[in-house]
Order: sequence, then C-alpha cells, then structure tokens
Amino acid sequence: MPPEVGAEWRLPGRARSLPPSMAYRSPLPKVIPFFEITPERRALLNTIRFAEGTWKNGNPVGYRVIYGGGLFHDLQRHPDRVVYRWPYSSAAAGAYQFLPGTWRMAQKAMRLGDFGPTAQDQAALFLIQKRGGLALADRGKMTTDLAAKLAPEWASFPTQAGRSYYGQPVKRFAQLRSFYRHNLALLRRDSRNWSPLPKGIAQPPPALLAAPPRPVSRTLLPLSMPAPPALSRRGTPSLPSPPPRPPRLPLN
Repeated sequence: MPPEVGAEWRLPGRARSLPPSMAYRSPLPKVIPFFEITPERRALLNTIRFAEGTWKNGNPVGYRVIYGGGLFHDLQRHPDRVVYRWPYSSAAAGAYQFLPGTWRMAQKAMRLGDFGPTAQDQAALFLIQKRGGLALADRGKMTTDLAAKLAPEWASFPTQAGRSYYGQPVKRFAQLRSFYRHNLALLRRDSRNWSPLPKGIAQPPPALLAAPPRPVSRTLLPLSMPAPPALSRRGTPSLPSPPPRPPRLPLN
C-alpha cells in the first residue's frame, strides 16, 4: 500500500512529503452501496492479496496480517500500529494492506462498522472503483492497463513500465495474470456447481428442474356423460371383469 495522503513516509532518519498526484481529487459520495462480489471481482481481490503477501492459500487468516507478516487479533478496528522493517516501515494491515488513513476514508465513505473480512472486501472494491479499475475488472481479464490503474493504490502492482509506483518490491505482471486466470477459472467452476440447498440434501435431477409438472384438469364432467374408465397401473384403461361361468352339469 502507498503511504497515507498528507502524511510523511516513516523511514528511519528521513522524512519526505507525498507528491500531490497521490491525493484523491474527486469528491467522495455521501453513501456508497455495497458492491456485489462476482467471480471476476473476487478473482481480482484474491490477486491483490497474492501480490500483497496476504493470500495464505485462501485462508481467512490473511485478513489479520499486518505489515511484515505478523498477525493482529481484533477485527473490530484497524490496528493502526507502525512496524519497522528496514529499509521500510508501515502501518498497513488487513488482506489488502490498508493504511490507517486510507481505511478511515473508505470506512467513512461506505459507512463500514468493523474491520472484518466483509468490510475489507468492500473497502478494497471501493478503492478499485476510485482508481477507475472496476469496469476493467468486470471484463474478466487481467491486463496491463488494469494493473497500472491499481499500481498507485497497491505498491506491489506494476506500472506500464513494469516497476512499482513507489519504488518498492513489485510482482511481475506475468505472475499476476497467471494467478488471476487460474483463480478465476476455479471461481467460475464453483459458481456453476453452486446449489441453494444445504449440504446433505440431494439435488433434484436436472430433468425435474427443467420440465415443470403438467397442470391437472379440474373440468367437471356433465351428468349425462359416462365417466372414463379407470386406469390400471400400466396407464391403460382397465376393462370390466367378465361374468362368472355357470357350473357344468354331469352328463348322466
């Protein structure tokens, strides 16, 4: 994650003001609706976690990671704790390594309560939209344009030149694209196999789901019309049984 807007880089022995290009110039809307999580958006979120080092094979523990690889335990709020790891220091935390100022901005705009996984996902999508990358993400392709739009927000994403926007360690675009494609394929497969029924309940056969039952006629027969013959178990009209034969008399 980049340093906070209006703050100074917390590097031992020196401080440097942030460039004006890092500021969010567009006004923030008062109320932001919650973003839908589609397979394409989830794949991008997972790719950001992969780039930021919080993927952890999809384990939810990634939502508790602070800068440097340690863990925090209280998901009610951002930990806001500076960690020094030469030559950098940062207070980034969460699956998407939010800086405290960035988190407060997204939290206020979206009226998020805690720092749990759902809130972190929504805040990350909010930042993707702010950087102009949400429409590109919905296309289901990891492109250099999409990575470059997110590079000012996540330092691990490469610019068009293949370097970090802030001169920090960066993932190669080929790595991000490979992870994104594989993850998206798994998510799309799981979405096709998704069932609304709880586990342990058998899914009805597809033929029963596709063909609706035929409506039953409720028309009353007139009194003068004889009732149709009853159907046997095989579906054919059952014929009345013949009358019993008379007993045979002896010849003598």
